[in-house]
Amino acid sequence: MDQGFIARNPSEEALHDYKQGLGTFTQKMPDIASHFNAFTEACFKEGVLTQKQKQLIALGISLYSQDEYCIIYHVKGCLDQGATEQEILEAIGVTAAFGGGGAMSQAVTLVQNTMDDFNQLKQ
Repeated sequence: MDQGFIARNPSEEALHDYKQGLGTFTQKMPDIASHFNAFTEACFKEGVLTQKQKQLIALGISLYSQDEYCIIYHVKGCLDQGATEQEILEAIGVTAAFGGGGAMSQAVTLVQNTMDDFNQLKQ
């Protein structure tokens, strides 16, 4: 664990843990990590879809697959790209239409808590 890092909230701590794990993986598997990172960066570049739209899509997929680290990561991505709470909630609604209760339970707990955590940091 990084002794110099002090998380200000649970969402920030989870992102830090994810980034540390990714760093360790990158050290052990640099070729795979560099290709994965390049692919991911290319997928999230501005194109016909905006980066905000891509983050909203990624959030929906994260909710559907119930991947907690990705949910937190992409809620932050949505907020960083200027998505409003209403836009995030609409994306959640579409996801719940396909993902049912599992997606909705993550949305009304983890997504809301993550939005609250990162919005408090902006104040």
